Amino acid sequence: MEILLCLSIALFAGLLLSRLAKVLKLPAVTAYLVAGILVGPYCLGALGNLIGVPGLGFTSEELLHSMGIISDVALGFIAFLIGNEFRLSQLKKVGKQAAVIGIFQAVVATVVVDVVLIAFSLFFPEILPLPAAIVLGAVASATAPAATLMVVKQYKAKGPVTDTLLPVVAIDDAVGLVLFAISFGIAEAFMPGGTVNVISILVEPLLEVTISLIIGAALGLALSFLEKFFHSRSKRLSLSVAMVLLAVALTSIQNLHIGEVHIKFSPLLTCMMVGTMFCNTCEFSENIMDRLDRWTGPLFALFFVISGAELQLTIFAQGLIVLVGVIYIIARSVGKISGSLGSAKVMKAPDTVVKYLGITLLPQAGVALGMASLARGMGMLNGVDVGAIIANITIFAVLIYELVGPFLTKVALQKAGEIDEEGRTTDRVIKQKTAEIAVCSCAVEEAKVEEAEVVEEEGSDSSAE
Repeated sequence: MEILLCLSIALFAGLLLSRLAKVLKLPAVTAYLVAGILVGPYCLGALGNLIGVPGLGFTSEELLHSMGIISDVALGFIAFLIGNEFRLSQLKKVGKQAAVIGIFQAVVATVVVDVVLIAFSLFFPEILPLPAAIVLGAVASATAPAATLMVVKQYKAKGPVTDTLLPVVAIDDAVGLVLFAISFGIAEAFMPGGTVNVISILVEPLLEVTISLIIGAALGLALSFLEKFFHSRSKRLSLSVAMVLLAVALTSIQNLHIGEVHIKFSPLLTCMMVGTMFCNTCEFSENIMDRLDRWTGPLFALFFVISGAELQLTIFAQGLIVLVGVIYIIARSVGKISGSLGSAKVMKAPDTVVKYLGITLLPQAGVALGMASLARGMGMLNGVDVGAIIANITIFAVLIYELVGPFLTKVALQKAGEIDEEGRTTDRVIKQKTAEIAVCSCAVEEAKVEEAEVVEEEGSDSSAE
């Protein structure tokens, strides 16, 4: 009961704040994140504990962790929908361009953050150990696909920046996973008793990406084949949902070993590949994707509210973490924007892509937090918990990026001329315009009838004469 009550309150809070966000011309994603903070363990959750009312909010981190399945499923659907952007017809226009930009901006962000934080670490090793600086450079490569997709969907953005943005975000995740695995392996070599392991640095990340894509391609082909046996739109939609859930379930298995090699899977890459393969092999995939896009609205809202509730506000009480976090945010922003700008110029992308794409790549969330959680067990170095430092700086950056990033993405898309000033066309406006068109049509028909009558009368007059 408490879980259901928390979920209902979370969804109500997100929807109500989204109304306020619309008045303030902020993206709905920002409203959901703020709603999550309000119903989280530091606000309504703490109040519920104080007055003994369970379910008033998320009262503990344990309760939030029990919602992990919602986040996993939501990320699976987000990746599946992003796969829709990899249609061959679309890739012919921006495929090579998106690939180069996606790889280059991720690598540049990692290099810039590594250089800045390693320099900081050399002067203040007691604040930021060298292994932490190396790992944070790789974490900087990750971009949040969820926040980006939600802003694009909410404002129905269309144009060169949007067409390039979504494939870049998808490629960014694959590159980020490889960079993280390499950086993590190097960082562990600087830990007590650590050695450079070629298997963990090169073999495992490449296997993770390759196997995830192969599983996703197989499931995508299976989905396309099975859809032919169903003719009802609701059953086809249900089959698509079942396949995404299967992909999330399969990739949640993380404890496979072949000799010394640890086999892992990426849910994001797998589900993205399912969507990509499905969209390119099923003739009615566009209709199913459109219906799925509408069905997942409440799920995505809950995902962002829960994400907001997980943000640890106590991080602001740690001055040194805030200092390093600010340095990390500035360095990452410089890396993302400069890397995107430079590679877009080299690829001779449209001017709007060159100017504004980098800003839309700033949001950071789930993938970065996942990387940080993997680094939590790195251990101690000179009395400093390296894993805790990485996790806390990442959480601080995510808090800032998730609250500010969606708004900056909206502004960049507006400046690029890909969303109008009103933001989006609501159902009410659509109905109003439809009614106006209907009235105009009736007026035209009446005018035609009157004109015919006039012609008929003139003809009668001529005959009489």
